[in-house]
Amino acid sequence: MGLLCSQFGREHYVRRTLIVFASLLVAASPAAVGQNFTVTDLGTLPHGFFSVARGINNRGQVVGDSETNGLFQPHVFLVRRGPMVDLGILSGGDFSEATGINNRGEIVGFSGATARFEFAFLVKNGVMVPLPTLPGGSNNNNKASAINSLGQVVGEASTASGALHAFLFDDEVMADLGTLPGGTFSRATGINNFGQVVGEANTAGGETHAFLFDDGVMTDLGTLPGGTFSSATGINNLGQVVGRADTASGETHAFLFDDGVMTDLGTLPGGTSSRANGINDLGQVVGSSSTANSPNPLGFGHAFLFDDGVMIDLGTLPGGNFSEALGINNRGEVVGDSTATNALSHATLWRPAH
Repeated sequence: MGLLCSQFGREHYVRRTLIVFASLLVAASPAAVGQNFTVTDLGTLPHGFFSVARGINNRGQVVGDSETNGLFQPHVFLVRRGPMVDLGILSGGDFSEATGINNRGEIVGFSGATARFEFAFLVKNGVMVPLPTLPGGSNNNNKASAINSLGQVVGEASTASGALHAFLFDDEVMADLGTLPGGTFSRATGINNFGQVVGEANTAGGETHAFLFDDGVMTDLGTLPGGTFSSATGINNLGQVVGRADTASGETHAFLFDDGVMTDLGTLPGGTSSRANGINDLGQVVGSSSTANSPNPLGFGHAFLFDDGVMIDLGTLPGGNFSEALGINNRGEVVGDSTATNALSHATLWRPAH
């Protein structure tokens, strides 16, 4: 299932321009990654020069967003088995970004106008509609981040006090999931088909910790040993949670939380930082990690797949120096983005060779 990273906003594109400055549109062409995967450039929407894929369902449908006009105002796209389809923006907006897709092809994300408002949205039967706000809240930084196969949506929204709280949208009702005890902020980033929700929230002491919301209770998942920060980004139908957390040395590493234990997944060889962005029902984890040869300014160099205790470097598009994996389905197909020779990041699909 496509599960997504918690970094939202057009800043994603701005950061990519810091990695490489070019506007050459590279034609889509698969290339081998080791002996296990092929990597394909999904291109961009017309007139765009960068894009990112954020989610993939078990039918192989890919969603993300692509720049369209050179003004850092991306539009949501859907790729089925052909070219990218532009799903547009909400009325009055000038950009939209996708964050997730379920197995019914329903898509969530957010759309708005620069520096004015952001509506969480749901695309159902090809129509993009805004989600309601929390009681008394406004459309200020409201974002939908994930959707399960039952159509339940989670994200973050403004409350009457102006604080941002995690929400669950179910059966046309928007529910405030609250915060950890003593906290003021929360953000939901993932949901499985059993309605278990994960994300991040601050504590009474001001630290940010990963949480699991289950059966009406928000539970603090803690941190890696010696760390003070953690953030969950996805959960599968087995209840396994992934994300990122600080270590005792101050580095940020990908983690897997399973059966009450948070495990440090480490980094790619030579790397110092990593983050997990998604997990499928087979327990395969995807994310990004710095490497010995790719210590880019973001701290993350290459997309990875963590499977059976081993972190595998998924590489980049031909000639590229950066990639990140943001989602994975139960067929082991991975999506994200990657640079290529003399190009900005493009939405990318990694497919197992088998």
